[in-house]
Amino acid sequence: MTEPGFVSAFAPGSIGNVAVGFDMLGLAIAGAGDRVSARRVSDPGVTIREVRGMDGQIHPSLSAAADENTASIAAKSLWFAAGHRGGIELIVHKGVPLKSGMGSSATSAVAAVVAVNALLDEPYPTEDLLVHALAGEQFASGGLHADNVAPSLIGGLVLCPNVLLPRMVSLKVPTGVSSVLVHPDLEVSTADSRRGLAKTYSQEQWLTQQGYIAGFIAACEHDDLDLFAKCLRDELIEPQRAASIPCFPDAKAAAMRSGAFGCSISGSGPSIFALCADDDAENIAAIMKQACQDAGYECQSWISPMNSPGACIETAK
Repeated sequence: MTEPGFVSAFAPGSIGNVAVGFDMLGLAIAGAGDRVSARRVSDPGVTIREVRGMDGQIHPSLSAAADENTASIAAKSLWFAAGHRGGIELIVHKGVPLKSGMGSSATSAVAAVVAVNALLDEPYPTEDLLVHALAGEQFASGGLHADNVAPSLIGGLVLCPNVLLPRMVSLKVPTGVSSVLVHPDLEVSTADSRRGLAKTYSQEQWLTQQGYIAGFIAACEHDDLDLFAKCLRDELIEPQRAASIPCFPDAKAAAMRSGAFGCSISGSGPSIFALCADDDAENIAAIMKQACQDAGYECQSWISPMNSPGACIETAK
């Protein structure tokens, strides 16, 4: 229960890159996310009272220092931009595993700005919160990319390449398609994973991947599932990251054998996602989990519609 004087916001986790669009596409999920509660205080600045983990206890590794947490960094960006006197106190409740490829740092940042925005005398439009949430995400990931922040903020499937920021483009989603997200009990650092990527690619590689993302967006617009399946591929980043997720090859093979339109790594991993027909989602989730368990990794899974909602206020002042 939220304490008196606090506003609580929920922000969902997300699938970064969506295979075909490295740093350009993101997809919100349902059922996993972070909550941040915020209230005005008389002392200036932004502080965090506590950070609690998924077990409800004080988080063993996340800092409550205002300059070391994505929630407070994002909240500070918004609060100072609004020019209010006094300050903000936050309580952070993590619901997304760390280093999971599910947008853990983004969810905290988004939930924080949505909660703080509700405390402003004149709240900003939702789309204007992106730049402030990105301030927190940039601290955590070491780069400016919105593929987790944008879908967590506005929901659904979002096109958000750096060249368009701060604009986000909500894309149509094909009819009858769900996402399956499986998180094996592994951790992958986004910042470390990004540093390990190749810096150059051949013209042929770039043209191939550009063709896939263009085809994927067109398939979504025209509800063309054949084109959707043909283009849901990543020939640049997935091959470089697959080795860090030992259960990925078997999980992907199992998903594809069971009729998934495509299967790849969510963000930097280790989470693995598939997009599939609604009626196939339960079975595909089960066989992907089994593949991970057979490789020795316990895991969680989530099934979501592709138009899952973004962040929202759960309790008001």
